[in-house]
Amino acid sequence: MGLKTFGLMGVDWEERVNYDRLRKERLERAKRELARSGLGALLCFDMNNIRYITATHIGTWAMDKLVRFSLLPRDAEPIVWDFGSAARHHQIYCPWLDGRAPAGISTLRGAMSPASGRAEDVAKKIKRELEARGLHREPVGVDVVELPVLFALQAAGIEVVDGQQVMQQARLIKTQDEITLLNTACMMVDAAYDKLYRAMKPGMRENECVGLVAKVLYDLGSEHVEGVNAISGERCSPHPHVYTDRALRPGDPAYFDILHSYNGYRTCYYRTFAIGSASPAMVDAYTRCRDYLDAAIGLIRPGVTTADVVKTWPKAQEFGFPDEEAAFALQFGHGVGLSIWEKPIFSRLVSLDHPEVIQEGMVFALETFWPAKDGWSAARIEEQLVVTKDGCEVITRLPAEELLVAGAHHYTVAGPLPKTRETQSHLNRRSNANARREDGTVRAVVDGAKNEGRNVRT
Repeated sequence: MGLKTFGLMGVDWEERVNYDRLRKERLERAKRELARSGLGALLCFDMNNIRYITATHIGTWAMDKLVRFSLLPRDAEPIVWDFGSAARHHQIYCPWLDGRAPAGISTLRGAMSPASGRAEDVAKKIKRELEARGLHREPVGVDVVELPVLFALQAAGIEVVDGQQVMQQARLIKTQDEITLLNTACMMVDAAYDKLYRAMKPGMRENECVGLVAKVLYDLGSEHVEGVNAISGERCSPHPHVYTDRALRPGDPAYFDILHSYNGYRTCYYRTFAIGSASPAMVDAYTRCRDYLDAAIGLIRPGVTTADVVKTWPKAQEFGFPDEEAAFALQFGHGVGLSIWEKPIFSRLVSLDHPEVIQEGMVFALETFWPAKDGWSAARIEEQLVVTKDGCEVITRLPAEELLVAGAHHYTVAGPLPKTRETQSHLNRRSNANARREDGTVRAVVDGAKNEGRNVRT
């Protein structure tokens, strides 16, 4: 166990996360990949890329607005144009920017009138900075962009090309401090799952499970609970990827995915439970799901490819889907960092023909799914891990080697009910019928019922 778990406070007697080092090393990686790319600059509207380069953040409310933007010119320092007074905040509290944080605003996803010229203003700002550095005739990589802004950049004579791959490569290998933050984020989900496990019982609704998890995470210091998949009962197969207000019932399977961020760094962390007991079909599905996951984890080390890993997973047709696109993300792996889907990607859809080499310092999640033979139960498990020099270390620690049973234990006159049983009681009685026949119990009950029926007068 090489990775450390620290407290969440900063202290003077122990180095935990070194945020100054984090900022510098991220920017160095982005500059290095930009130099390799042959591009003149990187223009980013994705908040995660802006944060990676500039170490600025104004709240998760802005994540889908595309109103902020940053420019990283080759051989120069980054500039970030931010939302109104946020720019003033950066000038006061972000000394590493050295004042390179003017105000700037895009089109608010088209809410501002095209006649207002906001898209053209963005292009003007970018062109001015490029011209000042002699880069205006070189291609500019852009990660995501509003169409009016794209057209305005092109009209200004700027050659726009794909910048996503440059940023994906920059973020591929995690720094020491990124790994510590990712490990800390997983620790918080460990705690949320433990609380959830102790609370689940029949009658508790999926949305209540989501609320419980969110409270634990925010109380611990989560920056953003991106989502909690809460899937139970007959909703488990096929996977709907969204929670409802369905109430848990005795014998239900229930699986969850908890996605949140701590100082920007994410988790993607599935666990499956049974409520009160699990059917034999569900136990079998969980075992299959775990076996496929363990086979993949067992291969992880530097030099192995994503193709090597996905070959251990079943084809889509083996678990009820016509092709790999229809089964996408059920047997899956993906990088985790400032967002939950980064490089490398593990999928039979793309990895067999376009493999990626696993490298030390990568952090990714591997997740598997298996539907039960009963047609409605299913298991889903996911582990997040760090690639080490000779293998990997799993950083998602809630026990998952066997199916966990949550909820109260039920007792009968004969003792506790078994944890593996069918959800319908009469099916469990059939399994004991032979034993009862041997002592005459069943025959006596049947004969008594027949005689009672003969004596009834109509």
